[in-house]
Amino acid sequence: MCGIIGVLGMAGSHEANRRQILELSKLLRHRGPDANAVWGDDAGATWIAHERLTVVDVSDAGRQPFFIERPEGRIIWAMNSEVYNHEHLKAKFLEGVQIPTKSDSAVPGYLYAKYGEISNEMLNNFDGMYTCVLYDEAKKEFVAFRDPIGICPLYWGRGADGSVWFASEMKALQKHCTTFDIFPPGHVWRSSTGQLERWYQPDWINMDHIPDNKVDLVALREAFEAAVTKRLMSDVPLGVLLSGGLDSSLVASVAMRHLQEAENAFDRGQPLHTFSIGIKGSPDLVNARKVAEFLGTRHHEFHFTVEEGIDALKDLIWHIESYEQVRAAVPMYLLARRIKAMGIKVVLSGEGADEVFGGYLYFHKAPNREEFQKELVRKVTRLHQWDVLRANKSCFAFGLEARVPFLDKAFLQLAMNIDPAEKMCDREDKPDGVHPRSEKYILRKAFDTPERPFLPESVLWRQKEQFSDGVGYDWVDGLKEYANKVVTDEMWADRFNRFPEHTPRTREYYLLRSLFEQQYPSKSALDTVPKGLSIACSTPEAVSWDPSWANTHEISGRAILDVHASADGFVVEKSVHEELAAEVAAAAAAATAAASRTPAGAARCVAACRHAAGSLSSAAAVAAPLRRAAAPLAAARRVVLPANRTAMFTAAARVRAAAVSGALRRF
Repeated sequence: MCGIIGVLGMAGSHEANRRQILELSKLLRHRGPDANAVWGDDAGATWIAHERLTVVDVSDAGRQPFFIERPEGRIIWAMNSEVYNHEHLKAKFLEGVQIPTKSDSAVPGYLYAKYGEISNEMLNNFDGMYTCVLYDEAKKEFVAFRDPIGICPLYWGRGADGSVWFASEMKALQKHCTTFDIFPPGHVWRSSTGQLERWYQPDWINMDHIPDNKVDLVALREAFEAAVTKRLMSDVPLGVLLSGGLDSSLVASVAMRHLQEAENAFDRGQPLHTFSIGIKGSPDLVNARKVAEFLGTRHHEFHFTVEEGIDALKDLIWHIESYEQVRAAVPMYLLARRIKAMGIKVVLSGEGADEVFGGYLYFHKAPNREEFQKELVRKVTRLHQWDVLRANKSCFAFGLEARVPFLDKAFLQLAMNIDPAEKMCDREDKPDGVHPRSEKYILRKAFDTPERPFLPESVLWRQKEQFSDGVGYDWVDGLKEYANKVVTDEMWADRFNRFPEHTPRTREYYLLRSLFEQQYPSKSALDTVPKGLSIACSTPEAVSWDPSWANTHEISGRAILDVHASADGFVVEKSVHEELAAEVAAAAAAATAAASRTPAGAARCVAACRHAAGSLSSAAAVAAPLRRAAAPLAAARRVVLPANRTAMFTAAARVRAAAVSGALRRF
């Protein structure tokens, strides 16, 4: 794995451009601290740069960018990848082709050289996580593609000179590109067509596809075991992130069973290293120790304090390039640093299971199987902005590679095509006569093998605990308290002016958004961050499942008060809509009064209030306080302008009308 940059059509001199590419590539060096190289064409217009983390073929033969010399021109490429079936691809498609490296990243260039392209059909044969940029000097063809789920990050943008840019992280684009965006997962771009194409199109990705296949527990278990085993491929030491929850514990258990037999593993004959982090006494630490002892791993436990977490916020946001997922990213970021210091370069992690099986506690409220399945698809297809972004970037901040077996392509094809009715929660139902149908029930049952247990019973059936909660409730509560302290009342009152778009709904988000915009100030950067309400990590669409969630934004699992076992005493913060309702009503009344006192200038006030009222009316359906606030605006609409009166619109009326209109437009 690594960091890559690709540029097509850059203006300027070769030497000046090379210096600039080197500086930008250096911003990605945390992703690949072991080596770097830059290639540019003679004109200085096309560039490929690579920052290397040595994992497979650690020799110089695996150094990138790769080249294939040909009389008509070279093929040059760089790839950020773990292609787990690269040996299979060589045997099937490159028989007889001499490849001077064992690196999995070498495959795309040789496929291109032999077949003249990397077709969508060919991309569907790849199995792994990857991004790639490739250039053919003879055809002047530039190609970029990304893995199905977006486990490896990739961004693209346009320079003022018309150049097209690609980079593993947007920090390498924001200074040169006038606009940039996320390069979507499962897509390919070819300069010959200028078109972005989706190459990954499984049946389950269609929102209208509601599968009706009954679960085969043995097949499910075997598919996951295969997913973990292939991810043991490494020429460097490997470990497992072990939170003590179901998902990471299953990863550790399966890895422990298959490590000794895996032909592609570096650590055969050595004990498996597992790692956990939390505030002292946290639920995750207790359960992680229990699992490690049960499995016989070499376990490493680390602690952090709320203060240490807060100290890491700015650097963490620089690395993950988002103000979402911060609660969970901070402990992962702190843990990654400790792991890398021990000489470990690769870890397996449990991201993805909750999205595939409906593991978040809000799934208890899914109204039917159709909505359940649609939410699964939304969650999985948006992971590249959420959990996998956090897992990849918080670990790669220190050159640590995270692999996620629950998002294996073959496993997804099986698991996402199970009838969603099999995944739905019903705590009154006990299909096996013992265990309630809780979240991820079929995954638990697939590994419920008493004759040779994978996990302790208490962990296999442990309630879902989100990582940000599991590391210690004091962390989330302490972060909120800190934000409430540093975001003053004056700052909070001015939030609509400070953040006119997507105004933060809590002081915690005000703080995180501020730290984000200090480092990523452009609109393009803001647009890469997902928006909308969420309850216990739901999508905005699923907030409608329960009327009590309306206008609520709280990602902690404890927000599902009637499901979470430790929800007692947890307070869901008041929505900004409710909090502002009184302010809006007062401003509207003031604007109405001002308009009445200055009828000659009231036309502009009424127009502003009408616009605001229209905005308010559309939002009023979701919040009773907003409906109450609509009354003064309705009164403003009824102001009658006397004939033959002209006067200057007063400053007070103008200010108040603009405040009402501006504030309500942001609802």
